[in-house]
Amino acid sequence: MHNIKHICGNPIYRVALYKGEYFLNNQVKVEIDDTLDRSELFGIMDRNLKIIKDNFSVEIIQRGNEITLTGDDAEKAGTVIREMLGIIASGEKIDSQKINYIMTLAEKGVSYQESSIGKDIVCYTHMGKPIRPKTLGQKSYVASIKNKDVVFCIGPAGTGKTYLAVAMAVSAFKHKDVQKIILARPAVEAGESLGFLPGDLQEKVDPYLRPLYDALYDILGRDSSLRLKEKELIEIVPLAYMRGRTLDNSFIILDEAQNTTKEQMKMFLTRMGFGSKMVITGDVTQIDLPKGKHSGLVEVTKILKEVKGIDFCYLKDADVVRHDLVKKIINAYDSYYKEIIPEKDDTDGTDI
Repeated sequence: MHNIKHICGNPIYRVALYKGEYFLNNQVKVEIDDTLDRSELFGIMDRNLKIIKDNFSVEIIQRGNEITLTGDDAEKAGTVIREMLGIIASGEKIDSQKINYIMTLAEKGVSYQESSIGKDIVCYTHMGKPIRPKTLGQKSYVASIKNKDVVFCIGPAGTGKTYLAVAMAVSAFKHKDVQKIILARPAVEAGESLGFLPGDLQEKVDPYLRPLYDALYDILGRDSSLRLKEKELIEIVPLAYMRGRTLDNSFIILDEAQNTTKEQMKMFLTRMGFGSKMVITGDVTQIDLPKGKHSGLVEVTKILKEVKGIDFCYLKDADVVRHDLVKKIINAYDSYYKEIIPEKDDTDGTDI
């Protein structure tokens, strides 16, 4: 809460994180506490402040313990800096993705801190790094996985759909909520060319499962992942391997589900046994099915939307947690296709 005092009729907002702030003709001044790590706030070569300046109509000057913001967006920029100060004080790290997301929320009048986005830790990587939701969309996605047995997550590339699902699977496995982790992915790109690739069938399809391996190695470490795989406590398999199985006490993830046919999607969902949880992820703007084939992920959103115990999460460009340019690339493509390509029937496998 802010303690408000007035000097010469102008409000000064006092909190534990900084000493004061006041407004004078589109000017905001923020006084920083001496104990604050300024290098974390400013970034290397003032990179963090430059991000704010590039996104708002504001000039930023820092002298001693005081930051002065002047311009039409001075108050908005001041709000962002307050949020950054709070994050640093709570022990979280600041990076460009987080700053951009704070600015996105600020434009909507939403507080990053008050939303408690980074409070919940899903699990720790093998290096001891905590894995947390980074956006409101991701926070809602993690909550759905905790509370529902079947969760669909649909969103663009870079929103953490697969990575968070794997993190939740590892957490459930470590807490003995499940006995096995199964990661599946359709090898659509392989098609008829599998026979021309070297090695046995597993070696042929492994390149198409690489994103799942990458997420698992990052969280558990390569050696631990391979040991668990040898013991068949972790399976990383093409979707075709799922037919005819009943999967009890398992955490099952289907990645790139937009590339399943409607028959494959039904087959996968009906593999679920007792004590199991399923997470299905995909991006309906990246369908690689042959022309005339219908995406099982597009169809299932209509068929199962009213079924209790199943949840659908939709992540957006604001939830992108990759390089800053990824969000801009996604938005540029979306705008391009909306302008030049007429909308298609969403049951068509060639959806844009």
